[in-house]
Amino acid sequence: MDFVSILAQQFQLQQWQVQKVIELIDEGNTIPFIARYRKEAHGSLDDQMLRNIAERLEYLRSLEKRREEVTGLITAADCMTDEIAAALAAAETLSEIDDIYRPFRPKRKTRASVAKAKGLEPLADAIFEQKPDSPYPIDLAEGYVNAELGVETPEDALAGALDIIAERISDDAGVRKRLRVVAMAQGDVVSKAANPDEDSVYAQYYDFREPCRKIAGHRVLAIDRGEREGFLKVTIDLDRTRGLHIVESTFVKENSPCSEAVGQAGEDAYDRLIFPSIEREIRNSLTEAADEAAIKVFSVNLRQLLMQPPVKNRVVMGLDPGYRTGCKVAVVDPTGRVLDTGVIYPTHSEKKVQEAKQIISDMIKKHKVEVIAIGNGTASRETELFTADLIKELHGGVAYMVVSEAGASVYSASKLAAQEFPEYDVTLRSAVSIARRLQDPLAELVKIDPKAIGVGQYQHDMPKKQLDEALGGVVEDCVNTVGVDLNTASPSLLEKVAGISAAVSKNIVAYREENGAFHSRGELKKVPKLGPKTFEQCAGFLRVSESENILDNTAVHPESYDAAKALLSLCDYDMDSVKKNRIGELKERVMKIGEETAAQKLGIGLPTLRDIVTELLRPGRDPRDELPAPILRTDVLSMEDLKPGMELNGTVRNVIDFGAFVDIGVHQDGLVHISQICDKFIKHPGEVLKVGDVVKVRVLSVDMAKKRIALTMK
Repeated sequence: MDFVSILAQQFQLQQWQVQKVIELIDEGNTIPFIARYRKEAHGSLDDQMLRNIAERLEYLRSLEKRREEVTGLITAADCMTDEIAAALAAAETLSEIDDIYRPFRPKRKTRASVAKAKGLEPLADAIFEQKPDSPYPIDLAEGYVNAELGVETPEDALAGALDIIAERISDDAGVRKRLRVVAMAQGDVVSKAANPDEDSVYAQYYDFREPCRKIAGHRVLAIDRGEREGFLKVTIDLDRTRGLHIVESTFVKENSPCSEAVGQAGEDAYDRLIFPSIEREIRNSLTEAADEAAIKVFSVNLRQLLMQPPVKNRVVMGLDPGYRTGCKVAVVDPTGRVLDTGVIYPTHSEKKVQEAKQIISDMIKKHKVEVIAIGNGTASRETELFTADLIKELHGGVAYMVVSEAGASVYSASKLAAQEFPEYDVTLRSAVSIARRLQDPLAELVKIDPKAIGVGQYQHDMPKKQLDEALGGVVEDCVNTVGVDLNTASPSLLEKVAGISAAVSKNIVAYREENGAFHSRGELKKVPKLGPKTFEQCAGFLRVSESENILDNTAVHPESYDAAKALLSLCDYDMDSVKKNRIGELKERVMKIGEETAAQKLGIGLPTLRDIVTELLRPGRDPRDELPAPILRTDVLSMEDLKPGMELNGTVRNVIDFGAFVDIGVHQDGLVHISQICDKFIKHPGEVLKVGDVVKVRVLSVDMAKKRIALTMK
């Protein structure tokens, strides 16, 4: 199989680009490294395209491996023909290869295998041949009556022969392929209530029908879940006459006394063997497509969430709300180090509320707290009201933000949290996590299983391996896009850096604890088990702000240090100019020399030249700083305050197939339906919105009973 041609055509790329990507992957390079530091080799493809190529390449290689396995099995059975070999060579999917192998696959006991054991296969062959001058099937069957084999009558013999013919028809790869295409194009997904009198969240699917080719992914996933939970019965409905016509037109010949019998066998094959199998395949296909789309949405949302702007250089107080057990408090310094902890009871008696205010006020003054992060779980609403009231009494100086605490409890009860904060109980760890995820969402959220973060739909129904790979790739890309401080990063953050394994990340931290802070990237080579290949993959993504070499605090790879210094010299600058931020005209001087000329003199490509210029102009830059800052609040609204027509600013919390949920500061997120996002037609909300966007919305309606808020952006 020509992988290069197939991938180039599928992704509309030049063959040389695909060839180079395959070579780089096979050499053991990571996707972030290929995307960032081998741009010239592949034409500056981004990390998502590279992952798509890698994923498809893996599928094609699996396909080729299966093709070889099936070829070997059919050949070993001495059944290979030129026709079968050609069909195998032309097969483009695993299901097509399995269809070709179906007649040769060892079968469990079937009606056909029982009939063959009774010696009825020659009878089946004679009937299936449908010669114009053939005797009638029942007459042919008389010669196969054999009481010793359990064939008592000609009718028994004929029934067994038709079972063999039905299985033969069912095993035909061509008919299955045609029926699969027709069922997908003209069939309907139908769902009915398992118990019509029982109300459930699936009520809208109690009498539901939609064409297979049109049904939205989120409906497929909802129906699948409803069926698993016992509320729905789901089928694929295809006009039976149309399906039978495909079978009969393929196998039934005219003008033969045996034609009617073959038609009966075809009907039995369709009803008993073929369509139930096609139905399963269509449903699996719809679910796979829905899973793929949902994982894509989840990945986009996760990327936006992880890339949320950090609240830097602020002392932050984290509040993990609760009723009976109180609200847990943690104060962290700008680096995330815990300064203070405590428990308050702002939802209890007035006396407890005043005590809580005093404790929080004292902590704010003592540690100069500037921002309060409030978890959005149980008792969040009351804690937010308490905080807003306290800020008024303090006459400002402090702002707050409600932070999604999805996954905080998962993290706080994990082994990782226990290792990080052995001196704190589970609830206080959660408060620390809430404070830190406001300071640096990426560094904190990488410690949590992405499925627990809550920015997707039906994530717990997704195929685990596929979801984990996709989300793992997103986390890896985000971490490497931002870069990681080698001297402050946790092991869980370090192991997301390209090329660094969990074992090596622990070795880096152990080396740091034993020898003190790293003073250069080169010092990484002293870490146990961190060899030359790992260093090549990870070095460019690690930052050492304490290094004498300013390049160690940029995304310039060590392999390009000489080129960076030569570039500065070419433009009449030196490293001291970079440290003192006196190279403001670097870009202009490069353009004056000419980018291509400069790149040629330095022995590098244009993409690398441009990346070096960008990094030298802003060493230590964080790409997240260029995004809109999160909304910090000092006052609070309630759902009761909302009125239709009211305009508010909000933050997009989740983007799903049918709309987006927006936090407008009332504890309950409002829904902007896809039809209310903009005036033009869009297929998916993700075309316009992404998680973290700050948007202006208008209230359409408020349903207090169901706790629903409808918003519009029009």
